[in-house]
Amino acid sequence: MLKTTKKTIGSALLLALTSLSAKAQGVAGITAAESSLLTYVDPVASLCLVIGAVVGIIGGVRVYIKWNSGDQDINKELMGWGGSCLFLVLVSVIIKAFFGV
Repeated sequence: MLKTTKKTIGSALLLALTSLSAKAQGVAGITAAESSLLTYVDPVASLCLVIGAVVGIIGGVRVYIKWNSGDQDINKELMGWGGSCLFLVLVSVIIKAFFGV
């Protein structure tokens, strides 16, 4: 009976120490992941702006070609390309605001 009590207390103590060290490693891991993630926010936001600029240029050229060819469906094309550019610009702003950079 005494052996089983000692084993139970020893197991509980070992479990408590293990969970404390795991918690300490978890906090350090989360902190390391946060700092690593924050280094990627600015390049991703800049990449979204660059992609938005390229999409805007391509959209402008396509709308110009349609306009010169006399196509009547320019408004639909303009709204599609303009909306995609606006979306990409807003995504870059929202990414920075979300991560507080």
